Amino acid sequence: MTGFGRLPVVYPPEVDERLSSWAARMAPFYAMTVSEFVAALGLQGQDVFDLEWRLSEGQGALIAARTGLLPEAVQAMTFRELGPQARMMIARKNRLPCPHCPEDLHRKAAALPWRFRCPVHGMEFHDATGETLSARFGSDHFKKLEEYAGAGATHLDAWVRGAGQGDLGVPEVLQVLTARHRRASPPNVDEQPRMSLKDRRDYHDFLTTPIIRQALTVVVPEYDQVAPVLTKPVRPGLHALTQGSLLQCFSLTAGIGRIVEDPVARAIDVLLASDMNGQERVREALRSWPLSLRRSISARFWRAERDEKAHQTAEKTARQRQSHKYRLIQSHKYRYRIS
Repeated sequence: MTGFGRLPVVYPPEVDERLSSWAARMAPFYAMTVSEFVAALGLQGQDVFDLEWRLSEGQGALIAARTGLLPEAVQAMTFRELGPQARMMIARKNRLPCPHCPEDLHRKAAALPWRFRCPVHGMEFHDATGETLSARFGSDHFKKLEEYAGAGATHLDAWVRGAGQGDLGVPEVLQVLTARHRRASPPNVDEQPRMSLKDRRDYHDFLTTPIIRQALTVVVPEYDQVAPVLTKPVRPGLHALTQGSLLQCFSLTAGIGRIVEDPVARAIDVLLASDMNGQERVREALRSWPLSLRRSISARFWRAERDEKAHQTAEKTARQRQSHKYRLIQSHKYRYRIS
């Protein structure tokens, strides 16, 4: 393959295929490495992942002239529509496989942490164990969460494209979702698997390991119910999506959708569930939110906290009355029989 004429054989790009994936499929046909094939396209010394991130018009024209593809088809294989804030979140290969896609085919949607279905087949992505999200959550919970995840993905798409996002940006929402709202504590009884007394002794270290408690479990309680206890905490901020598992990224995206739908109510839910130090950390995370939202949160939280205290006092009084009535029966009715 010499000179810079048109290549005799060129594979057409698949739907939503990445430039790096297309080059990796073409290179073996010409008995080349990917870097050698890129050089043969007239782009000597260029990294294919850099090219698919920001391919200039001139570079795109070189590839189009060498392959016979339309310049628009070449540019469609890149991430040119995304802003620089998204680059750290784009994986070099598919994050998770679609069971119906070829293994050597890597689509753009599968590189983003807020996509959970194949854009071609509509199938759920499988995690490393082969499990799907609907199997993990249950079909009813998953269907409900998928609606919020769709809203969260729309918000994320707007953010990475630099489009209008309303009052809240993605980093500001993730700061709250990943904030530690309570002190770290060992697994609760409902988080522990059923174990015999011997197993409890053998796994004493596991049962006493403090777990970081984050606001994500308040906003998305379904995640709190199904996530493995030791892997329940997520990375702070944007790293939560960049380095999270399928379950974590889906729950974070659903959490973004829930917060965007009603930011004031969700922030109050987190504050009410927080301990004293946790409230300070959550309030610190909320400082990046617009002033109008923070004022609404403060006003409504004061009333919600007052109502919660009144409810707790009423419950405590009712329990005391019931306990007092029980003691009267036991102590006074039969007192004369006690010698």
